[in-house]
Amino acid sequence: MTILLAPEAEQELMEGALFYAREANAELGFAFISEFERSAALLAEQPRLGAVWRGRVRRFPLRRFPYSIVYYLSQLDVRVLAVAHQSRKPGFWSGRS
Repeated sequence: MTILLAPEAEQELMEGALFYAREANAELGFAFISEFERSAALLAEQPRLGAVWRGRVRRFPLRRFPYSIVYYLSQLDVRVLAVAHQSRKPGFWSGRS
């Protein structure tokens, strides 16, 4: 399956990477993006890995970082609604598609 990111999810991914690069070092920022890519590749192969969370929305936590990929399955792809920090208010992405 193809992974499609909502523009807001792409922005959250970049903001997370920039935060880690700024607060720690560039390598950690790149590690954040790599972990997202690893997780997205897993979801492309096995899209039902994430736990069902709200209706058709699923969550898949990143291994090394306190973030989850929030997504749903369409007929042909995995639609990423958010790259959500786990301390953010749940459902902040509810208006996205």
